[in-house]
This record gives sequence, C-alpha cells and structure tokens, in this order.
Amino acid sequence: MTTETSKDILQKFIFDNAAVRGELVETSNAWREIQSRHAYPKAVRALLGEMVAAAALLSANLKFNGSIVMQIHGDGLVKLLVVECDANLRMRATAKLRDGADVPDDATVTQLLNQHGRGRFVITLDPLDKVPGQQPYQGVVPLIGDDIATVIENYMLRSEQMDTKLWLAADEHVARGLLLQKLPRNSAIEGQVKQASEEEDLDTWNRAVMLGQTLKQAELLTTDVETLLRRLFWEETIRVFDPLYPQFHCTCSREKVANMLRTLGKTEVEAALHDLGELGVNCDFCGKHYGFDAVDCAQLFASDTTADAVAPASGVKH
Repeated sequence: MTTETSKDILQKFIFDNAAVRGELVETSNAWREIQSRHAYPKAVRALLGEMVAAAALLSANLKFNGSIVMQIHGDGLVKLLVVECDANLRMRATAKLRDGADVPDDATVTQLLNQHGRGRFVITLDPLDKVPGQQPYQGVVPLIGDDIATVIENYMLRSEQMDTKLWLAADEHVARGLLLQKLPRNSAIEGQVKQASEEEDLDTWNRAVMLGQTLKQAELLTTDVETLLRRLFWEETIRVFDPLYPQFHCTCSREKVANMLRTLGKTEVEAALHDLGELGVNCDFCGKHYGFDAVDCAQLFASDTTADAVAPASGVKH
C-alpha cells in the first residue's frame, strides 16, 4: 500500500565528479487518474504503472520541446501498452487487451506480451515544433526481458548505447521508479565543476548499481522518494536538483478526431453514418466522447479549414 506522504514528484541527482546520474520518481495522483478510466486486471495494471514511471524518468532528460511515446505491441493476452509523456512530465497511458482475454493475477510478461516471440518495444521521440519535412524519431526492438525494466534497459543499450539500470514498481495506489545512467565520457553534466577519471566513473557506476540492487519491490512501493534517496545513497556525495512534478494530461481534441475521420475518406465515413446514424469516438486515454452527426461529417469534407470542420454543428442547427 502507499504511504501518507505519497505525491507526484521526480527528483534528479548526480554523483559528485562522476559521469553518473540518477532519478527517482513517484506518481500517485497522476497514476490514479490514468486508472480511473479503465478497470485493468492486476497484472496489466502493474505493467502499465511501471511503464508510466519509466516514461517519466526518461522524459525528464528530453532536450527538445516534445514527447516520448513508449509502446509495447504484444502477441499475448495484451495487444498494446502505450504511455506518452512530454518534457513537462504531463502524461497519459492506456492498455488494450485481446478480446476475451482472461488475465491471471500472476501472469508473466511473456504470457501477457510475448507468447510467440513477436512482441515489440517501440520508443518514439516526437518534437512539438517540427521543421518542414521532419519526422518523429522511432526506435523498434524485439521484446527482450522478463520485466519492463529489463526491456527498457535492453532498448537503451541497443539503440542509445547508454548503460541504464531501472527499478520499477506499481500497484493500484502508486507507481515509482529509480533510474541510474552511466553517461558518456566528456559529456557536459549540469552542476559539475570537474570530472572524475574513467576508472573513478566506472567505480562510481558499479557502486551505484550495487546500491540500487538492494532495493526490493515492496520497499519501492511503500517508501517516498526523499526517504529512498537518503536510504540508498546516504554514504555517497550527490547533488540534487529542483524537483519536477508529473501530472495527468490528455492531448485529445475534437480537431484531432476530425482529422482522423478525414483520413478514412468521405465514402467510408458516409457508409458508417448510414449504418450508425452518428459517429462516436471515445478517447482511449481519458474516455472523452466526440460525436459527429451527418452535418458535422459533411463539414469535414466541404470545408477548406480544419477549424470550420471541427466546430460542432449542433450549435448552429435549428
């Protein structure tokens, strides 16, 4: 269970004079907000919560105005896990199960996501202010690992060539995580005056990982960030930065739904309208409903501007 001091906070820190950095994150309000729209099975909830914590940890180091989108495309009981988090730690998340999936509480990552070895882990870096012709960067790797932390560690080593260690845990109350990274030599590290030798960097990294490995999942679930930082690294010389504050935020909009309908084409939209009378789209992340009747859909394809097309027609009809 969670503690009374639980909150939404991310604490960045560096080891003094060594190319090693760390972060601790805790999300409780944001995580409960994500869960409030769906009744996920226990095992799925734990996986999604761990991805929420991991996305916040990785997003805290974004060097551009944009978002990280983490996806796992599964071939087991779960079809898809998605977490999106921007540089301001505004996040949303969702999971999709296969039709009729009966998920046991003790289901493994393999059972849930990689039964036939075809699971894929995808990270997309999506800048908000793209230059003309710029596409989001996307890295795709096989789903390698028995838990979410190992999957992401393998991705970071394979795609980013960066030594990364993660410890993640989530229940219905809170999602927490610890990240440690060994940075490249001669990298500019905020707050440091000088660097250690390569041997000292490696020694600091090995010692930090050893301390992190003492952290048990139950301890991670029940201990606040400040206490964890002090308990794990009280003998180390570390420098902490101003905390950051994760929060739930959904970026869905009527305009985005309208653009999606446009991509389907007029013929398909009209056929769907004939069968259904009105097109209703619910956001997978926040559950918000967007309705488009015949007049709304006609405007989609008759208007030259998105703004005209997405204004609800019900406001002008008699």
